[in-house]
Amino acid sequence: IISSCLSFFLPSPPLPHHSQVASVFIVLVVTVIILGTVVGNVLVVVAVFTSRALKAPQNLFLVSLASADILVATLVIPFSLANEVMGYWYFGSTWCSFYLALDVLFCTSSIVHLCAISLDRYWSITKAVSYNRNRTPKRIKVMISIVWFISIVISSPPLLMRQECLLNNQTWYILSSCMVSFFAPGVIMILVYCKIYRVAKQRASTVFVAKNAVEQQPSQSETCFTGLARNSDVKISSSFSSSLQGSMSRLKPPPPPSCASISWASSDHLSHHCLLRSPVLLRSRQMFLSKNKVAQMREKRFTFVLAVVMGVFVLCWFPFFFTYSLHAVCRENCTIPETLFNLFFWIGYCNSSLNPIIYTIFNRDFRRAFKKILFHTHKQT
Repeated sequence: IISSCLSFFLPSPPLPHHSQVASVFIVLVVTVIILGTVVGNVLVVVAVFTSRALKAPQNLFLVSLASADILVATLVIPFSLANEVMGYWYFGSTWCSFYLALDVLFCTSSIVHLCAISLDRYWSITKAVSYNRNRTPKRIKVMISIVWFISIVISSPPLLMRQECLLNNQTWYILSSCMVSFFAPGVIMILVYCKIYRVAKQRASTVFVAKNAVEQQPSQSETCFTGLARNSDVKISSSFSSSLQGSMSRLKPPPPPSCASISWASSDHLSHHCLLRSPVLLRSRQMFLSKNKVAQMREKRFTFVLAVVMGVFVLCWFPFFFTYSLHAVCRENCTIPETLFNLFFWIGYCNSSLNPIIYTIFNRDFRRAFKKILFHTHKQT
């Protein structure tokens, strides 16, 4: 549950009015946060839909997450700002009920999105062939729909149990809502990413050993050329190939064992196939390995970026949810300063503006896409 709602149900008196200077400062800072959140997340949405490097189906999760952050900045933060500056709720009980529900909805959807993203990354690594084959935009959209449905279910109790713009202040409700909205998804994300790290580390060591083994032995094409060089001094020229067919059929030795795995069309054209088809196979193999390596590196970068996003989200919201749960357990025995409490929930709101910054700092594809969107005319000239 988002902390801006706490002024409605904490047993303390409403916040006093700030001084004029303090109010102006608060309004300016929060306005910068709102503009940064909207502009940054709009850039994320546009980048995913316009950049070829970002058109992977799983990036639709980032579009949905950015949309939730945009809605926080437009439908929640402005009213929280007014409540903070004025010291009371000005907009009536009807909108207050929707405001509380939206506040819970968007915060819950953000962390459920991150939980779904972590599971998507885990399945793409542990079930690389089967899962990635079925990782279509339609499947990702179904998963996003499930994320929003879960978030709506979790956010509906505040709307149903309200009373004069008050949320349920019972201990069982506070603890259960914190558990479902934050702590349980957070634990799932941490465990899944620990598993991803272990699997990636195992595969990295396996690839290193396999690479060394391959480098220590010659390839099929190299063995083929070596065998031919030892066993035949005949040089094939295109102008004399027809005249040499008979002599080659008499002089050619049996194919070397290392060439046996290559399929020959005819025993009379052994040297022709060995000389022409092996380089082609070698080049195609190198191209496949190169493309596969690029895809793996891009997937690895995105996994790291999303791990940073999740870590920042947990750091931003943990102080609020921890103190909120502590208030439910201790009540009067452990008094939490209201100023500190307000600071914690505004830190949580700031998280909505941080994801585009994280993408820009840690991901080259997003940096290029943002530059192309912002400086498109300069790039054309």
